[in-house]
Amino acid sequence: MFLELDFSTSAKIIDTHCHLDSEVFADDLDELLEHSFKNAIDKVIIPAANPQDLSKSVKLCERYKELYFAVGTHPYECDKFDEKLLRELITHKKCVAVGECGFDYYHSKDEAMKTSQRLVFEAQLELACEFQKPVIIHSREANEDTYQTLKKYAPKLVGGVLHCFNASELLLSLYEYNFYFGIGGVLTFKNAKNLVSILPKIPKEKLLLETDAPYLSPEPFRGKRNEPILTHFVASKMAELLAMPRDELIALCTHNAKELFFKENKAS
Repeated sequence: MFLELDFSTSAKIIDTHCHLDSEVFADDLDELLEHSFKNAIDKVIIPAANPQDLSKSVKLCERYKELYFAVGTHPYECDKFDEKLLRELITHKKCVAVGECGFDYYHSKDEAMKTSQRLVFEAQLELACEFQKPVIIHSREANEDTYQTLKKYAPKLVGGVLHCFNASELLLSLYEYNFYFGIGGVLTFKNAKNLVSILPKIPKEKLLLETDAPYLSPEPFRGKRNEPILTHFVASKMAELLAMPRDELIALCTHNAKELFFKENKAS
């Protein structure tokens, strides 16, 4: 059952990373979205993980004007990469990005696995360059490889977002190449000291709000299903840490999201 929370704010939120295609939303998605839109959620971007699920995202985005999607392949799904399918969907009017794509060495640092991830990642970066779409980057225990790869492609990319930013000083330097930083529920965790420490160093014009729903719910909902409406808790924590009025922080992040994903009203 969705969280029946109510928020009063004049500012509208864009959740820049939310897996609404997940099966855990199947039973109450319509009610969840209706309640979210009534409580200041303006737009939601659905990143791709397994390209075989893209048809579900496309159908959702065609049903709801507030929803948008990305085409891509998560590093754990490299064996399912389908460039032909991504090319077919990347020109859809509701497609705003390529991703999520990148490196994830958390479970294994096997060289063959790294090579496979690199080939699929670089193929997606080539697509992003060709179609001039921003990229949604997944990077876990792979800071150096992520940095070097993105730096190589940066001159041809329009930019992107380091989704679920991991507080890496090295990756932070990518802001110079028009990379943004997705901040989600992790910011509210007690063990998020590194992220709390680096947050003020992120240029304010590069901050984005995200949930990564259904994962990584903010406190006090940690361990429960995450939802777009819980961006309000992330926004409150971010505003507190940056000593900004909450509505001002939300408006800033929404402006940033529009600059990256919806510039020139291509998909808004």
